[in-house]
Amino acid sequence: MKFENKFENINDIGKGKKYMIFTYGCQMNEHDSEEIAWILENMGYSPAINKEESNLIIFNTCSVRENADLKVYGQLGALKALKREKPDLTIAVCGCMSQQESVRNFIMDKFKHVDIIFGTNNIHKLPQLINNHLQTGETVVDIVEESREIVESIDSHRKYDFKAFVNIMYGCNNFCTYCIVPYTRGREKSRKPESILKEIETLAEKGYKEITLLGQNVNSYGKNLKNPYTFAQLLRDINKIEGIERIRFMTSHPKDLSDELIYAMRDCDKVCKHLHLPVQSGSDKILKNMNRKYTKENYLELVKKIKTEIPDIALTTDIIVGFPGETEEDFEETLDLVKKVRYDSAYTFLYSKREGTIAAKQEEQVPEDIKHKRFQRLLDTLYPISYEINSSYIGQTVKVLVEDISKNDETVLSGRTDSSKLVHFKGNKELIGTFVDVKITNVKTFTLEGHIV
Repeated sequence: MKFENKFENINDIGKGKKYMIFTYGCQMNEHDSEEIAWILENMGYSPAINKEESNLIIFNTCSVRENADLKVYGQLGALKALKREKPDLTIAVCGCMSQQESVRNFIMDKFKHVDIIFGTNNIHKLPQLINNHLQTGETVVDIVEESREIVESIDSHRKYDFKAFVNIMYGCNNFCTYCIVPYTRGREKSRKPESILKEIETLAEKGYKEITLLGQNVNSYGKNLKNPYTFAQLLRDINKIEGIERIRFMTSHPKDLSDELIYAMRDCDKVCKHLHLPVQSGSDKILKNMNRKYTKENYLELVKKIKTEIPDIALTTDIIVGFPGETEEDFEETLDLVKKVRYDSAYTFLYSKREGTIAAKQEEQVPEDIKHKRFQRLLDTLYPISYEINSSYIGQTVKVLVEDISKNDETVLSGRTDSSKLVHFKGNKELIGTFVDVKITNVKTFTLEGHIV
């Protein structure tokens, strides 16, 4: 379509205008939103305080859970009135929901006030998409199903100036039967190590102290690179960068967690003593149906090896309750695994169907009432263990990176330990972004409390 360009430069589009981004889902989405914010601010946009003063509202969506979809639909519906009051308001939807054709069709049919729909693989095209909509007034839909190239030119408008997310890879090859991610994020693509290291060196020069490496399965990093290079090697190289004091990563798949990686975690003093190792179920039958490619015994042997090499490591996990075909015996296997591993904490989920996944088509869907009863029993098993582990911190002095003011009390600061424990303590907000020593005096199931020493 040909049209007369209203702007001398595409970077003039946002001058005098404001934007808001609503982010749902994982850390990958959070970092995508940081990149979107950087693009917008380079177009002249500035952050808005509320929706009413916004000229552009973007919903960066997640498809992992049905509840996230419903939240987005609710928000879109609520914007109809604002769009009538402000016809020039631009509304965009991106992220994993956008990658699904059925969802795109639903949005275009039910929410005709949405102006732009784009996916996870073409964030770099956002200026062009906004320009196309503003020039024509038409709805713009631009989805790239699979991108072979990684765009390295995008920077990020980061939420913090002392800690940062760094993507090391995109996509997933695992095809767990409950998960939509391989269909929305595409196949695994690893960034070149030199690009990652350069980004982190730049962050260190700017004063960043902690970085979190992101990937759907960081343990697979490097498998598609021309020159052999593993995630363990990447950790060792990042560990050498001056200025960076803490290295975290999300998420690890048990089937790909190698001895080499365990030794790297043990040897690298900057790598945090925390490992998120999703198990999903303790039943071999369910694990096979999930296509997880390990058994309960494999997982427990791996945990034993990790704890032997890194005795003070904190382990967290993901667990799904009520996967299709899960019997009482299968669920008891999960409870047994939880008792044996003794997780510091866990993200727990009721299984929900995701259209386009194999599990959604499986028979023997577990009734909702049974799911909820099992879910509560799981929490009743997990929480006492978490509390007991936290109680072992009483009397200890821990090093905390101060991250923010407590949501409930402005005189209280919050931060995390090396083992990712959330700590609350009294202090001046000027300490945010620094390390402090905190003596633990009280604990709760999910947090520690203490005072600066």
